[in-house]
Order: sequence, then C-alpha cells, then structure tokens
Amino acid sequence: MNIRLKQKNSGLIKEVPLGFSWTTLLFGPFVPLVRGDLKWCIIFLIAAFLSSGLSWVVVPFIYNKIYIKELLQKGFIAADEYSSNILKIEGIII
Repeated sequence: MNIRLKQKNSGLIKEVPLGFSWTTLLFGPFVPLVRGDLKWCIIFLIAAFLSSGLSWVVVPFIYNKIYIKELLQKGFIAADEYSSNILKIEGIII
C-alpha cells in the first residue's frame, strides 16, 4: 500500500510505501541510502554488525513507518484524503 506525501513549501509529492518493506528485506541498508536517508542507512549497518545480521530480518517490518515519520518531521503532509486517513488508521498522525 502506498501513500502520497506533499512537501508544504515546494509542493514536491512523494509516493511512499507503508507496511512491510520487501526491498529492505532484499537489499538491506541500501534502501535508505537510495532514498537519501543516510542516518538510517548507518544505523542499520551498525545494527546488522552488532546483531550478526539478525536485524536484516527485523528492520523490514519497521523501516517504512520510520521513513514516513521522518518525512513528516521534515515538513511533508498527506497529499490527499486517502493518505491522511491511512496515516490516522496506522497511528502515525492524530
């Protein structure tokens, strides 16, 4: 399931997946790197090192939600009513 987020200032719209991240399961920390999320790329690499790779199985369940919360903190808002309702149902926004 994808939602659309719009940046308040520039009007830039991003379509962001919500839920389990198959790409993160397959490609690990390269997903945040490609999305320009260097902070979480480094965190996931450190977590993978410390957990002997076990975090690569856990992270796909949480990364998309983390990424959406980061975008909301950076000034993105729901681009449409559908996205707003999904964010409310998932407990990401109130």
